[in-house]
Amino acid sequence: MKILFVCKYNAFRSRVAEEYFKKINKNRNVHVLGSRGFIMGGFSDKAQQEISKEILWININKRNPLPLKISDLIESDKIIVVANDIPKVMFNYWNALIKEKVVIWKIKDEQKRNKKNIRKIVLAIKRKVDKLNRRLNKK
Repeated sequence: MKILFVCKYNAFRSRVAEEYFKKINKNRNVHVLGSRGFIMGGFSDKAQQEISKEILWININKRNPLPLKISDLIESDKIIVVANDIPKVMFNYWNALIKEKVVIWKIKDEQKRNKKNIRKIVLAIKRKVDKLNRRLNKK
């Protein structure tokens, strides 16, 4: 199984999900294709990077954000939208096979560098990724 994490900019939420899943996943049959963004131009800020490292011991600033390509959607077996600001309708215009791969985690974004909100977001992503990992390891 190949998993792709997506958010609006591929700056914070999808990157946290990607890096944390790669850290905890021990199932050799499950691979992360990476994380992508619908819109390019966003970068994680220092507070997002520090809190992700503090809570999850991950580095979300390893590379520049990557754009979402149709080939990424086709290659993946599961597309996890780690965002509340990407409507599922965005996937309605691609074939039905892609639409059925999509799972949406309604995780809010934080662009005001509010550390309390960033912590909540990181912890929410952690819970979702832990649950996904448990579910995939049962299969």
